[in-house]
Amino acid sequence: MLSLVIWLPIVGGFLILAMGDRSPDRVRWLALAVSVMAFVLSLPLWFGFEGGTAAMQFVERVPWIVAFDINYHLGVDGISMPLILLTTFCTVLVVIAGWEVIRYKPAQYMAAFLIMEGLMVGVFSALDAILFYVFWEAMLVPMFLIIGIWGGPDRVYATIKFFLYTFLGSVLMLVALIYLGFRVDSFAIFDFYDAALGLNAQILIFLAFLIAFAVKVPMFPVHTWLPDAHVEAPTGGSVILAAIMLKVGGYGFLRFSLPITPEASMTLDWLIIALSLIAIVYIGLVAIVQDDMKKLIAYSSVAHMGFVTLGFFVVFDIVAQAGMTDGGAAMALEGGMVQMISHGFISAALFLCVGVLYDRMHTRQIRDYGGVVNRMPIFASFFVLFAMANVGLPGTSGFVGEFLVILASFKASIWYATIAAVTLILAPAFTLWMIRRVVYGEVANEQVGAMSDVNGREFLVLGLLAAAVLLFGIWPAPLIDVIQPSLQHLLEQVVVAS
Repeated sequence: MLSLVIWLPIVGGFLILAMGDRSPDRVRWLALAVSVMAFVLSLPLWFGFEGGTAAMQFVERVPWIVAFDINYHLGVDGISMPLILLTTFCTVLVVIAGWEVIRYKPAQYMAAFLIMEGLMVGVFSALDAILFYVFWEAMLVPMFLIIGIWGGPDRVYATIKFFLYTFLGSVLMLVALIYLGFRVDSFAIFDFYDAALGLNAQILIFLAFLIAFAVKVPMFPVHTWLPDAHVEAPTGGSVILAAIMLKVGGYGFLRFSLPITPEASMTLDWLIIALSLIAIVYIGLVAIVQDDMKKLIAYSSVAHMGFVTLGFFVVFDIVAQAGMTDGGAAMALEGGMVQMISHGFISAALFLCVGVLYDRMHTRQIRDYGGVVNRMPIFASFFVLFAMANVGLPGTSGFVGEFLVILASFKASIWYATIAAVTLILAPAFTLWMIRRVVYGEVANEQVGAMSDVNGREFLVLGLLAAAVLLFGIWPAPLIDVIQPSLQHLLEQVVVAS
């Protein structure tokens, strides 16, 4: 099942590349068919998932490089499975969103997203460290091309910056993985958990992982590539970058940093907590002064992802203060995980909304808009809903994760919770200020007056995301039930080992 979800879009992408641009409509329909098939094939991962267990499911294992015990080893648990479904779901939306917009090399555009989809699913399902690294690095190539070919005027600068940050950060991770592989005589990720490393070795490995994963999240101060990449990327690139690729960093902390280097994670948790709180407050302030909608949402993503890393690393302080039986540590991990999924939906929706406006006026500057609700009432309803979710309005998915992390942080320190709660002021400040200037008021100019409301394709994409945001905001129990056993098992591993 996992191999199908990985290789179907990759093979489909190369098939579309072979077809070329001779028949753009046929390319678009084939890309849609492949992405929908991949999403449908990923659904049994959810409906066939055995709840109440932290064991890996849908496991596949085939020898690959026998001399070094490197295997094609796949599997999913409650941590990786929701991220795979998020990936396949968002890829369908990106294909639909680019249906009419992408006129230049549509075959290559669709192929790049399909190939990247398969590679990202591979990252979330790989249980062999070298296989994980291959997928991890390979997924950079399609995004590099997407920004570099279909991006804005400064796309070359943004592309090179994106690639250098992410690639150089990954080199140290490769060194750490090779060291661990030879240390335990295996490259199976779960074998790394029993490596019995000393504190000094753990700290070095933790820092190697930190550089790679912090760049991906991205954490302060290695976040500066993200706004440039978002501003220059086409709408579909921004959607996948924010909704999926940022989550790879958070996933790495859960799959590698915490269980492999638990003592180092506990020793250096203060560093991650401090950087997370800085991201929540400082980057929130930076977002307020942005005049480009994409850049504002990009900075917002950095601030919201700060809750993810805060939830993952505040667990040690919670256990020290309240103990394992309190439940606060598990709540922090669950909050961080829910925040990752929620942010995927919300950030994708906001970037798609900006794309809808840009397709009509070819500008992302907030000052160029005003009174959009008078011409596009349906679109305005969607945009306001997603803005409210970004603020963390109860009843939307944006509320659940942040609330759980803030609530759990009280168990560790009232100061952690108080600083994190500043987002309840900053998020409405930059989000609602943007909405006020773009959506409401009188029609600002003739260009806005000539705008038409969303078409059927745009309504479908935004409607599906709205349903997801409301569903997980009103009824988050199915998601929490899936992730809870795996996170509880991880917590017990980490606390005992540390």
